[in-house]
Amino acid sequence: MSMLEAELNHHFTDLDSRFDARLAAVLAVRRTETSAETTGFSAKYECRVKAQYQRDLMGLLEEGMLLAVRNFKAKKHDGKRFTLLEISRIGPEHFGLRGLSDTSYYPYQFEIIEQSVSDWDTNDTATMMIQIAAIPLNYDLILKSDDQEYVKGFTYPIVGERVFILGRNTIHRMYNLRLLGEFGLSWGEDQIRTSAEARKDPRLGIIKMFQEQEPIPIYVSFERLVRYHFGIFSFTGGGKSNLLSNILRRILYHTKDTKIVIFDISMEYPFLLQDVFVDKSIKSKIITEVPVADPERFRKIIVTPRGFEKVDIRSRLEGILEQGKVGNFQEGREHPPTYEDILNEIRLLAVDDAKKAANLNAIDRIRLKVLEWTKEHHVVRSATVSEEFLDYLQTEAQNATELFKVWKSSALAAWASTRTELKAFLHQETDAQDENSFTTEQLVHLLEGETRLLCLSIVEPSVVKQLAIDMTTQMLRHRKREFQVEPQILFVFDEAQEFIPALDKARGIDATCTQRIETLLRQGRKYGLGGCVATQRIAYLNTNALQQLHTYFVGPLPRPYDRSLVSSTFTIDQGILEKTLEFAPGQWLVSSYIATGMENVPIFITADNSESEIRTPASPER
Repeated sequence: MSMLEAELNHHFTDLDSRFDARLAAVLAVRRTETSAETTGFSAKYECRVKAQYQRDLMGLLEEGMLLAVRNFKAKKHDGKRFTLLEISRIGPEHFGLRGLSDTSYYPYQFEIIEQSVSDWDTNDTATMMIQIAAIPLNYDLILKSDDQEYVKGFTYPIVGERVFILGRNTIHRMYNLRLLGEFGLSWGEDQIRTSAEARKDPRLGIIKMFQEQEPIPIYVSFERLVRYHFGIFSFTGGGKSNLLSNILRRILYHTKDTKIVIFDISMEYPFLLQDVFVDKSIKSKIITEVPVADPERFRKIIVTPRGFEKVDIRSRLEGILEQGKVGNFQEGREHPPTYEDILNEIRLLAVDDAKKAANLNAIDRIRLKVLEWTKEHHVVRSATVSEEFLDYLQTEAQNATELFKVWKSSALAAWASTRTELKAFLHQETDAQDENSFTTEQLVHLLEGETRLLCLSIVEPSVVKQLAIDMTTQMLRHRKREFQVEPQILFVFDEAQEFIPALDKARGIDATCTQRIETLLRQGRKYGLGGCVATQRIAYLNTNALQQLHTYFVGPLPRPYDRSLVSSTFTIDQGILEKTLEFAPGQWLVSSYIATGMENVPIFITADNSESEIRTPASPER
């Protein structure tokens, strides 16, 4: 064996001498359809690889494996620069079957088909071959003695060259080496140390490659995951809530002070994160719609996974209640309006009156008068309005509606004539209330204190949407007043179609909610405010908000439109996305521009099961 072959064997694997393959062709992918927003993304090239047939090899190869082929930038004699490819399709091919025609004599066809069955059980390379389709990762791998360097960009691979499979240690190093230091974990090349227990290991799961052998963990940077937003997309039953609860659990265990707010319209997370809520070392609070007096009532209002419907969890619920971690939301109090609130109301009026020219003229005049006031009085938009301003606003608004002959029974005229009514909100007195009841302002104060996990389990859509509007607006306003990026706060929107619907279909509170959350996602990363979006129908969402996400977890999406939207929005090849249709619950495609060890590389993973964290020795069911 030459020195080069020995070095290559250190980085690559031939699956115990089973894999012997060559690059047969590099084909330019040409679009046949007209490009559109939801056309989907396709890689520029598709590579065809032909491998010698071995029966065992078909059970070892799988989509998502990474291949390396020497390219034209490699020096002639050392050959240490490789183009990286990802397998998108695998299929065996039989010479006899390929040559069989439907016009052949029928008994002859059946005889050939029947004889091929016994051939598949052999390793006859003269009769059979394995065909592999792969797409470029747009990275080059450069080997330097014991080191590896990854250079972004596509280099044309040499057709006819030998194809290698990246080995386990190379995959581990490629995806995880940069991240292990962030978690204070040591790098071990001889043995990959990992654990599915959330407290012991910050991994999200294992990479599907080689998972039947020694598993390779997959890590992400929680700091970048939170700050630059992430999304979880899968059809019903794909395991969205399971994955999300495990990510949140690990963020709390493996970051210093990151805080999480869950807008839990489905009432799932008090159960899925019960081990975290019962943990005395993590300050947390569950806010429900109505007061919860005892464990029986608590159990009735939270959603329980099917496998736990008959399990007795009263001891844990009692523990959560005894620690005072359950409260209820108190409605009816509004925060004092700000100049930004007034301008947002004016924008909404413009949307509603988009087809009424006279009304738009009046609205534009009102907006200019508000801006003139803020400029003349040197006030910032985030400041609370004054009584003097409200008197001024009502006078100018009514003058504008009269000037442009706005219909007196219109919503705009009603708005213009009621601005002084907002004075009541400037002098609200604090009402006596139960210590377990919380207003929006008090929930914001919890986040500004020691509370790290706040779960708003409220099923009434209008209530939880208003909470999302008020809390995201206030937290962003607070961070803007005094520049601050720590501690990071993650806002989680499960069933995201309720919070960020498409702009063209949103009306009323839905329009306000989707606009405010879009603002949070656009501006929040500057101030340490992150967002998580989880849904089963991505097609219903605000695409402007989706484009702010930098990390994506994609499960099965049966509808082609959803897959095309994911492909076009996040530049993931459609051929790779098709593989997600075969995923079992808990299997995901992960891609990130910033949080994974390799930027914008699709990774197939099997996520750890959140339910295993609930089934601990301390649980009554064990």
